[in-house]
Amino acid sequence: MTNYYGTTYWQLLWNNLKARPIRTTLSVMGVALQVTFVLLIVGMTLGWVNDWQKRVEGVGADLLVQAPNASIFFQFSNAVLPESLGESLQKVSGVDEVSPVLVIANQKNLEIVYGIDYASFNGLSKGFVFHAGGPFAGASDLIVDDLQAARHHLHVGDKYPLLGRDFTVCGIVAHGKGARSYIPLATAEELAGSNHRVTLFYVRSLGSTELTRQAIVRTLPGYQVRSMQEYLTLMNSSNLPGMGPFLDVMILLGVSISFLVVLLTMHTMVLERTREIGVLKALGASRLEIARLFLAESAFMALVGVAAGLTATFLTRAFLHYWTPGLAVLLTPEWLVGSVGLAFLGALMGALYPAWRASGFDPVEALAFE
Repeated sequence: MTNYYGTTYWQLLWNNLKARPIRTTLSVMGVALQVTFVLLIVGMTLGWVNDWQKRVEGVGADLLVQAPNASIFFQFSNAVLPESLGESLQKVSGVDEVSPVLVIANQKNLEIVYGIDYASFNGLSKGFVFHAGGPFAGASDLIVDDLQAARHHLHVGDKYPLLGRDFTVCGIVAHGKGARSYIPLATAEELAGSNHRVTLFYVRSLGSTELTRQAIVRTLPGYQVRSMQEYLTLMNSSNLPGMGPFLDVMILLGVSISFLVVLLTMHTMVLERTREIGVLKALGASRLEIARLFLAESAFMALVGVAAGLTATFLTRAFLHYWTPGLAVLLTPEWLVGSVGLAFLGALMGALYPAWRASGFDPVEALAFE
């Protein structure tokens, strides 16, 4: 055992893993599955929120006016604001442009559709950037952004079923202005049966955003009036209803996968290598050295599994981006490091009991084991 800490130790570790390729591969796949599972779930959640932030910011408004107790996520807000409220907002000191929007959630894919007054919505910023076609010309016209057009292979003049009605694509615009699909406000109100009520008002101010916000609050007490900066700070996954517990459960499930896979693998390895452990102890290996050998094996499997999981995650993200344009998967450095840490935590936790059990074998009994 003179070389136990040197070449012999690492050769022993490698040979033990190589002697059982199928079992080792399954353990590596278990760790890789955890890494990929956690990163994709979290990445799609963060990506959706981040994408939504950018799209709302891209509308060009300075302020948002919503009903009392309305959700920051428009999909969960009802159309309760009278459309005529826009006239009152337009008269407030400091207000430059007001645009009513009726938000409708497409039940088939949970995407939102904006019912807009084209002139006022377009006037909030530099306007839509058309790649093809132009503004609404009829009640059944539809404007889609370039990502939506690419996803569904749409061209100007194509028919597209939406919200139980066939629309004609009249324009394809650059993405980044709230929704991915836009229909005339009157048509949206008819489909939603909202009786001239809308979900929110986008407001652009002439000067100080805060002074304009205060003026609107005085004019319309009780309504939610947020600056765009304030709204964007609230837009995070922790404010999405039920998202916190969902992510916690997914993370716990991912850690459990690697924990159980490694526990089963290492426990079986201990039973199969009873005589080997006895030989090592007879040669002078201590309990700590035996435990370290098994922990090192699990750490090595976790390392390979993490590398495989990260590779699979980035490949899957690239595939999703190609297959579904517009689907954002945000992989932040914090979560990349966190998923790696969780993988090693699950693997080492799974190896602790088998390592402790192996280190406690009596060498005489182990050598006599058949």
